[in-house]
Amino acid sequence: MLRSWFAGLAVLAGMIVPLASATPAAAQARTLAYVTNAFSGTVSVIDTATNTVTATIPVGSRPEGVAVTPDGTRVYVANSDGTTVSVISTASNAVTATITVGRGPRGVAITPDGTRAYVTNSISGTVSVISTATNTVTATVSVGMAPRGVAVGSSVYVANPGSNTVSVIDIASNTVTATIDVGTFPQGVAVNPDSAYVTNTNDGTASVIDAAGNGIAATIPVGSSPLGVAAALVGGANVYVTNATSPGTVSVINSASNTVTATIPVGSLPQGVAVVPDASHVYVTNVGSDTVSVIDSAANAATATVNVGDGPVAVAIGTIPVLEQPRIATTLTLKAEKKKKKEKGQDGRGVMAGGGLALKARLTTGGEPVDGKPIEFTTDSVSLCTDTTDSRGHAFCKVPRRYDDEACYTATFAGDATHGPSTATACTRNHHGRPAPAVG
Repeated sequence: MLRSWFAGLAVLAGMIVPLASATPAAAQARTLAYVTNAFSGTVSVIDTATNTVTATIPVGSRPEGVAVTPDGTRVYVANSDGTTVSVISTASNAVTATITVGRGPRGVAITPDGTRAYVTNSISGTVSVISTATNTVTATVSVGMAPRGVAVGSSVYVANPGSNTVSVIDIASNTVTATIDVGTFPQGVAVNPDSAYVTNTNDGTASVIDAAGNGIAATIPVGSSPLGVAAALVGGANVYVTNATSPGTVSVINSASNTVTATIPVGSLPQGVAVVPDASHVYVTNVGSDTVSVIDSAANAATATVNVGDGPVAVAIGTIPVLEQPRIATTLTLKAEKKKKKEKGQDGRGVMAGGGLALKARLTTGGEPVDGKPIEFTTDSVSLCTDTTDSRGHAFCKVPRRYDDEACYTATFAGDATHGPSTATACTRNHHGRPAPAVG
């Protein structure tokens, strides 16, 4: 019964997904988790900074495996109820390509250089090799029976639950170079620099494959019905295994000793697992409760729960570039006005005398006032004063007397993250004493 249930649902849910390479300091980026919801045909996008779902993306039928390209621009999703892989643009959160592969695609992994995606076809017993430059299948590799999990390190590792083996594919030649016997019904696979970790669902164990010699280095007892596995690459390099019927736990394996150091309760029927780039948190999909548990790796405890779609199976995490949005254009106008004040003359009667010069600027966008923005007033590169626009977009400056005979004055808004910069100039009289035109 357990084998039958998993055959219809379980896939690689916690492979190592190559993370985006470091972006330039000036660039913005976000760490996002992409969760496949098998029963609702969607992908939920979780912002790991807030643990909120920021988008839900329709994909193919019964999506399972998921991987993010190293540059963070695309997400590849295996749609198991058919023969397709959906390609999502992370900029638009929309499917931009659909690729035909073998029957029953379950797992997907991308090479560290981002040039190829490897997709396991469970019904066909093959692996499709996709060129990410063209989104076309460039090779098809025969592996073991009913392949599910796949991970890419120095080689490609494919878990074959139908034959209780792991196929090792050479990346350069796309040929199988080794077939390794592991436990019963292997499903998830993850790699770190030295080893490949494979979950054996029916044995309650994880096999550790020595990447150098392709031998079994250790067999680790974990929880009941282990499915997904993910390896952290920093912060102690722990390995995390989801145990679907323990019930609902994650085993933490110390990769140095290959022993379980903690067991963490999560949601119902946990399956997928992925680690954020700095290894501070681990994300686990709970198929039975339609949630994602967020584990604090330092505390070894689930500290948050995120509601997602129906039947969340797999999760992949990537560093996603944020494209800088165009700033809103602004318009600045400036008026220079002579002020008058009433003073008493020699006979005691009120007369009008010179009261100095006042500058009035107005900042707008699309004709609407922009408030709360600093406006700097200058003349001949000499700063006169700075004022903040009010609710009508106005800012004011009283010109000191020593500058009020100058010909021209300038108001400047330097701009900010949302609004573009603008300037305006107003002139009183030119050097011949005639009024000078104002420029705004």
